[in-house]
Amino acid sequence: MRILHIANHVKESGNGIVNVMVDLACEQAARNHQVCIVSAGGQYEELIARYNIRHYYLDQTRKPAQLMRAVFDFRRMVADFSPDIIHAHMMTGAILARYLKGFRKYKVVTHVHNEFQKSADYMKVGDRVIAVSQAVYSAMAGRGVGKDKLRVILNGTIGSPRDSDSGPIPLEGQAIITVAGMYERKGISDLIDAFDLLAGDHPEARLYIVGDGPDRAKFEERAAASPFSGRIRFAGFQAESRRWMKAADVFVLASHKEPFGLVLIEARESGCAIVATDVDGIPEALDHGEAGILVPPRDAKALSAAIGELLSNEAKRQRYRTRACAGLDYYRVGRVAEEMLGIYNELLPRASVLTGTAGNK
Repeated sequence: MRILHIANHVKESGNGIVNVMVDLACEQAARNHQVCIVSAGGQYEELIARYNIRHYYLDQTRKPAQLMRAVFDFRRMVADFSPDIIHAHMMTGAILARYLKGFRKYKVVTHVHNEFQKSADYMKVGDRVIAVSQAVYSAMAGRGVGKDKLRVILNGTIGSPRDSDSGPIPLEGQAIITVAGMYERKGISDLIDAFDLLAGDHPEARLYIVGDGPDRAKFEERAAASPFSGRIRFAGFQAESRRWMKAADVFVLASHKEPFGLVLIEARESGCAIVATDVDGIPEALDHGEAGILVPPRDAKALSAAIGELLSNEAKRQRYRTRACAGLDYYRVGRVAEEMLGIYNELLPRASVLTGTAGNK
């Protein structure tokens, strides 16, 4: 099968959409499918080249002149690669794939990673629309996507070719860690407020905030005003964020909106005791509370209490570490690839599918 993935870029920046696409493309290539990625490029070009995945450069900047150029360039790329499937992970790619289809035989699969964005409406154009959680499935159905088109494939990151075997990074004290983009919706302010509430009772506690984004300065200003500011560290983007997770006493994801939360699977694989908000797809990523403690969103007191209890109770912390590691085989990249190929085959019943050798190179 010939599969063309399209996204805005392949930068190693902590972008979950890009990480899911790169993992999936590499797994499909390892199974002997012909795969290409269309994007504006980035650090992952070297990785995908090792899997013999062709990369086409396409600038999808949303400016009229550039978009017109992108239309012509993408048409040329499609003619050159001749895909059976175009798998669009972001809005611009979805529109380009549908607009240029005409009488071409390829089918369009759109992948809804961030349903909360208005641009998710454009993902309706797919012949199949992939939701990354049951929560996203329900939301997209509510937006008018027919259930005959909608399919759910939960994200998986176990066995990712992006992984390294590096050990934990040395950290001071009892480490409370979050790995997240610096956006308001990630609940970073709530986490800082929660830390203020617990830090007095836990003098060894340290808060490490890993990630970058447009709201970082705002969060840094909030942390600077904390009476415990000397125990809060902003680490910025870390390419090997798993090293931080492996060092965590408690891992926290305090999001207000989170379609699935790929980072939670990474935290589970790292053996973390996890506290996260009970919102959108997060309960699904934590086996509905079996693999981590769920608290209400935007509730610093509840967040503080849950973190503090894990810091105080080593036996409970270890119990949640053990629970986090249970059932992870389901979240393998290979399972995601198999389910995705099944959906492609719904659209291409006569396609010749090469199964190849399961697993990554």
